[in-house]
Amino acid sequence: MISKNVEQTFELGKKLGARLKGGDIVCLNGDLGAGKTVFIKGVAKGLGVKEEITSPTFSIMNIYEAGDLRLCHYDVYRIESEDEGEHMGLDEYFGREGNVCVIEWSDNIKRLLTNYKKIEVVINKIDEDTREIELSGD
Repeated sequence: MISKNVEQTFELGKKLGARLKGGDIVCLNGDLGAGKTVFIKGVAKGLGVKEEITSPTFSIMNIYEAGDLRLCHYDVYRIESEDEGEHMGLDEYFGREGNVCVIEWSDNIKRLLTNYKKIEVVINKIDEDTREIELSGD
């Protein structure tokens, strides 16, 4: 899909969020500034999260209530190895019925995700406003 602005990226995330259910894992990758956090804000809106979404760059994970579900928003940019992610227990929330996990920079912990079904989202920056957003799933 092609997004021509921030609002369209948000709306694509919102549409995906409205379809997610407990246990779903969304792996999100793209360069710095590609729009990952904007997309996740849309996902959160689609799930019904009322709180302001901020990127958990330093805390690694933020949890938001979304009705009967929890949105577990990860940013694993700073994780230096999959072993570090495993030691931190990042997979504790993966695949659980009450959680929807959205993971920015998921390629950094790819091995921890191998046993789970995932929705893969890649955002490629074409120019200042335009993004190519690729979605695929297991």
